[in-house]
Amino acid sequence: MLSGLIDLPWWGYVAVTLAMTHVTIASVTIFLHRHQAHRSLDLHALPSTFFRIWLWLTTGMVTKEWAAIHRKHHAKCETPEDPHSPRIHGINKVLWTGVFLYVKEARNAETIQRYGHGTPDDALERKLLSRFPKSGIVVMLAADLLLFGAWPGVLIWGIQMVWIPFWAAGVINGLGHFWGYRNYNCADASTNLIPWGILIGGEELHNNHHSFATSAKLSARWYEFDIGWMYIRMLEILGLAKVKKTIPTPRFGAAKTRADFDTLQAVITHRYDVMTRYVNSLKAIAHEEFAALKAQSGGKITVHELRRWLAAEKGQLCAEEQKRLATLLQDNKRLETVVAMRDELTALWARSSATREQLLQQLQDWIARAEQSGIRQLEEFSLRLRRYAV
Repeated sequence: MLSGLIDLPWWGYVAVTLAMTHVTIASVTIFLHRHQAHRSLDLHALPSTFFRIWLWLTTGMVTKEWAAIHRKHHAKCETPEDPHSPRIHGINKVLWTGVFLYVKEARNAETIQRYGHGTPDDALERKLLSRFPKSGIVVMLAADLLLFGAWPGVLIWGIQMVWIPFWAAGVINGLGHFWGYRNYNCADASTNLIPWGILIGGEELHNNHHSFATSAKLSARWYEFDIGWMYIRMLEILGLAKVKKTIPTPRFGAAKTRADFDTLQAVITHRYDVMTRYVNSLKAIAHEEFAALKAQSGGKITVHELRRWLAAEKGQLCAEEQKRLATLLQDNKRLETVVAMRDELTALWARSSATREQLLQQLQDWIARAEQSGIRQLEEFSLRLRRYAV
């Protein structure tokens, strides 16, 4: 039978295809990503079961495998153990063939065992979804053929099959660590692709996500929109979801004469906001010093290059870039000071073995040295640190 049960104009088939692929995107971002991989929200059994079955029909992905691979990506981000970092594998490989990197890692039993804990293990999962993961896409093909006929059905099914491999495994895992803007100076290379997360369910805001991985909401600035968050709020209003965490919003009060434990807690809680503001100060100093630095390098450095070097942590620069930056800093004590103090500030929240008292003392010492540095940007930044409130 060449014609299906539903006869539509050409634009009707396009609309149906986009609607169904959007449901798939929503299922990935809400169920697999935010609910399963990061536990940023709880889902009622009704939407959870729907998402699981829909993903079985449209992707053939196994929840445990997807969650495990994604958790490993966060744990080993931008290292040789990262399953799909474009910094390691190259942007073209991840963008165009990222799905094969996913398939390869899914065969790694150690990854699944170590990172796949807490995912569904009920009868539905054991007897159908995980046992016959590819059967769902065959059922989906039959349904598309029955509903829309031969040629429309095959085209719709084909688009459904490539939608997640391209947009999620390719664009997000590839371009989301290669190109875009950054709200937060987190340790990895994640970027926000565009401020309006609609086409890929909010996953476009990838830098926000890597900075606050357990947040159910991926938008952070007033101009950013996360459609996945809109759906989560709708589910929450209906009593079908419960949000556990969102991106913390910094609060500021009057500057304290001396940093206390509340200041310490606020600084650590909002460490990405702290570091982003600090890097902005660093870039302002670099702009002021650029003429001298350009002359020092023989004209072989650009403003963009210098700003990128100063914003990056050491692990994000290649050996040659680290060497060139170190050479420039040797003869510019002002920049050398703020870069060194940036590293000290970062180490403050990385010292898990230190006591609260020790961390507070280190913060107080850092603020005192910043205020006595004679560098206007450091003095202004130290004042802002004393204004962070819980």
